[in-house]
Amino acid sequence: MQLVSMKIVIHTLMCLMMAMACRNVVGDVEVKEFGRTTEGVAVVATLTRGPIKLELMNWGARISRLFLPDADGNSADVVLGLPTLRMYQNESDDPYFGAIVGRVANRIAGGTFVLDNVRYNISRNEGNNTLHGGKIGFDKVLWHTKVIVDEKDGSESVQFTYHSFDGEEGFPGDVKVQVTYKITSEMELLVHMTGTVGNKSTPLNLAQHTYWNLGGHNSGTILNNTIEIAADKVTKVDDSLIPTGELEEVKGTPYDFTNPREIGNTIEQVNGYDINYALKGGQAMKIMEHTVHFAAKVKEPKSRRTMELYTNQKGLQFYTGNYLPGMAGKDGAVYGAHDALCLETQGFPDAVNHPSFPSVVIPAFHNYTHIMLFRFSTG
Repeated sequence: MQLVSMKIVIHTLMCLMMAMACRNVVGDVEVKEFGRTTEGVAVVATLTRGPIKLELMNWGARISRLFLPDADGNSADVVLGLPTLRMYQNESDDPYFGAIVGRVANRIAGGTFVLDNVRYNISRNEGNNTLHGGKIGFDKVLWHTKVIVDEKDGSESVQFTYHSFDGEEGFPGDVKVQVTYKITSEMELLVHMTGTVGNKSTPLNLAQHTYWNLGGHNSGTILNNTIEIAADKVTKVDDSLIPTGELEEVKGTPYDFTNPREIGNTIEQVNGYDINYALKGGQAMKIMEHTVHFAAKVKEPKSRRTMELYTNQKGLQFYTGNYLPGMAGKDGAVYGAHDALCLETQGFPDAVNHPSFPSVVIPAFHNYTHIMLFRFSTG
């Protein structure tokens, strides 16, 4: 307990040091205070390059605003969010808007798993199951914030760091996690997530949980959006959305997005999409010595904004905001069911309990890398 307390004290001091600079401008990055918690100060950092304006928050290392131009050059914020820090802190108010979720994203059946012949019982926050890391996952903590300037070209990025201690939410081992956001060109956003594991093996499976509406965060449903997903199989689930261990072909089902089509055409047949796709690996490219593949593409017809997603992960959770309850959002918006979509690249859900799935366990003293590249365009 003394060790845990000391880590909390150290983390608090780091956050307070950040608060001293909470209204500073570092290069083109503006950092300002958003609110205060008992552990420290929540800040937002704003990155701007070309027509993109990106606002990031250290509470949950999240994307809180992202402004993109449409085909006529008009800019709009295309991600859902909340107006106050208190709402982000309240589990019933915040459905993980824009956050990094972990230590293990998605669901773990029964809140338990066995690793190295030891059974771990972890925090349960969705009935009998664990969702997105438990009651206090990575979305519900302050991350240390740092602005990084590239020595080669002078470009800037924002890096968030969090040290997850051994036993946090019941998970084994120490893990140091970093998430870096960078606008790599006028219409590209790179999200680079890494984890350094200590002297115990541990499951580690992060996801970036932004709710996207390319028409604008307050523009209504995404049912008329077209989507393409580079996968011909999904992880079959039971009634509580826990995988059965089987992979199911999408051909001839409402889950088939191997060719682009409107989301609204079949959404009622599945009561809303909330399913993990087993990515088959589309067009490839190299990013920081890692190979990433095309995963998905979304088009919004009115604004003519398009978003392509590339990743090095094996899974993609496609979620259509089925449980948004008509809640109060930022700028006076009200968010209801299907007012946004999520594309969460990740390892397979409940992989810790399915040996046939690709493993999400990172051995002791090894590293984890997760890359997402978003390419935006119009017309």
